[in-house]
Amino acid sequence: MEREDPVVETHRAGTYCTLLSKFNLGAPAAGHDCGVRVELLQGDITAQAVDAIVNAANSSLLGGGGVDGAIHRKGGPAILEECRALRADRYPDGLAEGEAVATTAGNLPARWVIHTVGPIWDPREAEARAATLRSCYARSLEVADELGATTVAFPLISSGAFGWPLEDAVVQAVNALKGAATAVDEARLVLFAEKALALAERVAAEEEEEDT
Repeated sequence: MEREDPVVETHRAGTYCTLLSKFNLGAPAAGHDCGVRVELLQGDITAQAVDAIVNAANSSLLGGGGVDGAIHRKGGPAILEECRALRADRYPDGLAEGEAVATTAGNLPARWVIHTVGPIWDPREAEARAATLRSCYARSLEVADELGATTVAFPLISSGAFGWPLEDAVVQAVNALKGAATAVDEARLVLFAEKALALAERVAAEEEEEDT
């Protein structure tokens, strides 16, 4: 059972949950609600029964490794078909870092896949690339609003093959979500490994404490 005050809870299912109103630094934008929940959980993002799953894509939109490859494999050829159409029509040079675009989810339990391209970690350009990473979350939520999606599952963008340090990847995700004006009711941050979940819970709790 969820508590109504904006406090952190650890549920028996192992998810970390907090009200997004705890993260909001200002008033919500007109027409938007502050009641969004952010959950951290361990699991398989391709198994999430939500309106939209976010894919940590590469700029080609044509599939790859990690989360990208898993989504294309389990979602089936319909996803790739729509990605190819997007490349032919709207993105002949590929999708830019920090941007997002939606396709069908094919055979996945979601309705849509929102593809976003995260930046590759480079400590020499950490600040600029962190802004791009936060844009991945913000733009994905904007696309979700355009679709009418109210539940969205995110991977920890750029934390895999793109080399982003796990702890800071969580910080960037939390900061992006807490600053978003969105009609999405629930945003899940899905971690693959138990160790990653434990670290994410700690980092997110520390970020929350800083806002109190």
